[in-house]
Amino acid sequence: RSRHGPRRSSTGYETTWLELKHGIASHDTFGRLFGLIDPAQFEAAFRRWVGSVVPVLGAQVVAIDGKTSRRSGKVDATPLHLVSAFAADARLVLGQHSTEAKSNEKTAIPPLLEVLALQGCIVTLDAMGTQASIAQVIRRRGADYVLAVKDNQPTLAEAIGDFFACYQASPDKTPHTVFETVEKDHGRLEIRRCHAFDALQCLPRPEQWQDLKSFAVIESTRQVKDLQTTEYRCHISSLPADAQCLAQAIRAHWSVENPLHGCMDVAFADDQMRARTQYAAHNLAVLKQLVLNLLRLDPTGKKGGIKTRRLIASTSDTYCAALLGLG
Repeated sequence: RSRHGPRRSSTGYETTWLELKHGIASHDTFGRLFGLIDPAQFEAAFRRWVGSVVPVLGAQVVAIDGKTSRRSGKVDATPLHLVSAFAADARLVLGQHSTEAKSNEKTAIPPLLEVLALQGCIVTLDAMGTQASIAQVIRRRGADYVLAVKDNQPTLAEAIGDFFACYQASPDKTPHTVFETVEKDHGRLEIRRCHAFDALQCLPRPEQWQDLKSFAVIESTRQVKDLQTTEYRCHISSLPADAQCLAQAIRAHWSVENPLHGCMDVAFADDQMRARTQYAAHNLAVLKQLVLNLLRLDPTGKKGGIKTRRLIASTSDTYCAALLGLG
């Protein structure tokens, strides 16, 4: 709830559920409180709650990606970087793990994977997380993986690039599947083709990637007026070489950008967060993700974006109680 500005329909909501002998706590008191809470325990409580409202994920995509709260750093400390797991279909945050910087993101991914219920899911990661050890953890947790391949795996990326060049020269001679989507929007035409292959013998040391079954190249051609550009992105996967399945998983991974990262910036001003006392930045980042989940699970079906409904919740006791399940 907002601690700033008028509350239009307040009816003593806080005192109904909380014993506040000295009234509503001040901004500084909240800051000290969140600075003292053990973030590991807070994250664990968050995951238990998510597990209670979304007990079974099924075969949906779980995108793992990180975000930096840019203004949470100090002269002698780097800003908070939080690696989050986002269920693409449910549009819910499943959990998170912090690291000191984006360059350390790959060290934060395994601990996060180890505490999530991933049985039957498809875990997607950008190139930072494309490590054989991380693929092993994903398979041990009962999930499949789709991992981006860029310059972080130069030998693998080069091998896939060379193979794809040969394939383009004579596609009829190479076993493959293809899936294409076409999008037109505001004068822009974008054609995406996913080419999937199972020719693992053409890759360097395929055995190091546990249960590797396929690799894919996404060919994206974009045309705006007279300008046309084409880019290629490579991925490896423990899924079969089904171009449609792989294309949908890869596309779902980018759902983490707007529904999560973009939403945190627009609706919660996350990049402007300046909490720096002890664990305050970490705990407030988790709290914002909890609020985001509550608004996505809104039982009332109220219309409006996340930012609008967050404002309504801060001014309406009835709506806030419904979101919290206290009605």
